[in-house]
Amino acid sequence: MGEIRSMTNHLAIRIHNRRPFAGDQRFGQTGAYEKLTGRVHHKIDPVAAAQAGVTDIMLAERGEDGLVHFTADVCILKPVDMRAGNRRLFFDWGNRGNKRMLQYFNDALHSNDPVSEEHAGNAFLMRRGYTLVFGSWQGDLLPGDGRMMLDLPVARQADGSPVTGLVRTEFIASVPGMVCYPLSGRGSTRSHAVVSRDTSKAQLTRRRYAMDQRQPIPSDQWAFARLEATGGLDGLGPDRGVAPSDSHIYLPAGFEPGWIYELVYEGRDPLVMGLGHVAVRDLVSFLKYGERDVDGQDNPLGAKGAIEKAYGYGRSQTGRCIRDFIWRGFNKDAEGRKVFDGLMPHVSGAGGKWLNQRFANAVIAGGQQHEDHYCPADRFPFAYAECTDHNSGKTDAILKRPSTDPLVIHTQTATEYWQRRGSLVHTDTQGNDLPEPEGVRIYHWSSTQHTGDPRQQQPRGSVTEHFLNVAQTSMLFRAMLDALDRWATEGTPPPPSRVPRAANGTLVPMEEWRKQFPAMPGKAVPQEPNQLPLMDFGPDEENGVLVQEPPEVHAERGYAVLVPAVDEDGNEIAGVRCPMVAAPLGTYTGWNIRTRGLGEGAMHEFSGGYIPFPEDESVRAATGDPRRSILERYGSKEGYVVAIEKAARELVAEGFMLEEDVERCVDRAADWSRPLHEVRLPR
Repeated sequence: MGEIRSMTNHLAIRIHNRRPFAGDQRFGQTGAYEKLTGRVHHKIDPVAAAQAGVTDIMLAERGEDGLVHFTADVCILKPVDMRAGNRRLFFDWGNRGNKRMLQYFNDALHSNDPVSEEHAGNAFLMRRGYTLVFGSWQGDLLPGDGRMMLDLPVARQADGSPVTGLVRTEFIASVPGMVCYPLSGRGSTRSHAVVSRDTSKAQLTRRRYAMDQRQPIPSDQWAFARLEATGGLDGLGPDRGVAPSDSHIYLPAGFEPGWIYELVYEGRDPLVMGLGHVAVRDLVSFLKYGERDVDGQDNPLGAKGAIEKAYGYGRSQTGRCIRDFIWRGFNKDAEGRKVFDGLMPHVSGAGGKWLNQRFANAVIAGGQQHEDHYCPADRFPFAYAECTDHNSGKTDAILKRPSTDPLVIHTQTATEYWQRRGSLVHTDTQGNDLPEPEGVRIYHWSSTQHTGDPRQQQPRGSVTEHFLNVAQTSMLFRAMLDALDRWATEGTPPPPSRVPRAANGTLVPMEEWRKQFPAMPGKAVPQEPNQLPLMDFGPDEENGVLVQEPPEVHAERGYAVLVPAVDEDGNEIAGVRCPMVAAPLGTYTGWNIRTRGLGEGAMHEFSGGYIPFPEDESVRAATGDPRRSILERYGSKEGYVVAIEKAARELVAEGFMLEEDVERCVDRAADWSRPLHEVRLPR
């Protein structure tokens, strides 16, 4: 490439700190790693074609040079001797500014400041020789907890006056006593300030369930204000005060737990959030192709050719960000080259990202049954393959630029089928199976939930009817990354996609699922998966401006949402069964049900469930449980370990697990996989 000065986009990487990682521990043939932290200073031409798709780019504040300036955090974990690495860059789209890659690929202790041996975990990525890059993409985060920050320009009218428009936010309290929220709904996230604190010019409503009629709350019963409190004097308790605020809502009567409160108001000063895609594109492109930055500093990863391939990973929010990044064409850099060779969106479901829109709130999760149901993130196209939207007649696909599209390994859990409309990833808009494009693999991790903590030690609860799902899946990540690298490097394709299909009866409508799921006395089940109605946000939606809030909802013109079929235990049939699901100690679901007083009956966020099997025949008979007992299945805890090892070795043979992970699975299975599983049998 030569110097980055030849581009319309300019960046400078200023490294502020360089230190040993994991105490100079050596990781096999790769050797020791070091940690670099700094900031990336971007300057871009707002009229260049590379930025044409960024909403409000022409309204972004500019410097005296006529360019748009923004600055991002960067963190790099790299081999001290880059020649000992594998010449692969692995980028972590940090979820809400948090570094998550080491947690899921290395089974490491999560930290936003990874420095110790504990943060290296099992060192899988280091032993493979990857250069790990953590970069910022979300510009509406507030500093705190070590989050990765991206400082973006505000959009302003040509005369310098503020850009204004409708903003909609939901608030759902999970505990009593909540009276105040930031207007963003999240303490970590910048709020869009109000144009006026006159509440008669805004609308606050509440409703028990997402599709219920909204109940207006009179404007004199709430305020744009914040509650301040300190320790009191003279034994009078806390010292509290209510202060006017253009970025908080205050409801003296309190937000009733479980109810959905929705605020629509006129906001001002949106950030140019779509520049988050530019920040990732230009950083990774420079690290892959660049020699010197605009300051004349050498590429921190070494001379040209030090990086041969670039891969990326994102989960949930950032899995959706990856899909949006690809669809909008950002995998082509400002000089027309491919940025990422392969991408791994995980648990995105069928969603895109609420990012490249005016007044976007990027921290918000994709629409769920109860929470943020009418989020604008889930918009056609949903699939990587081309298909036609039966509602609009438009034909589109996420992958549509063969020369610069990356290879994609898309993975999702049962939760995505129930809460994130995951079937639409591999069906058309009416529920008919779609073949995947040649450069795509889609894998359903059967009967697992959205989040699988690889270090979890015991079952956890929430405001739900059942335990949260405990099935462990981190071993699948490692095999998938190896498969992606072989695919991109040698052309060796990964195993065929493994998802439920309508054609063979493993992807079914809700009525069929009800017939299949075992009738366990007293166990609540969902009424339906999270539906996706057609939503109209107004005539400027395609330009990134939502003028209709809340949207007009056309439920009769919705999209087909199907769910995986289940066996007699309630565990899903199709997909990749991790060892704990292949040799189950209970029913593992992608859904969980809210408890009474907290939206009872609706599904809870991205929570899956774990419903233990009866331990023996006496428990089964006493409870009327139709599922076979644990002892009937395995005979003894030694028999259970044998079943786990068999399942693990089958996954190794199929290419979904590494040999090194078999021993880890067997070790975890000892003593009925306690205390992770609740098994009340003698030790």
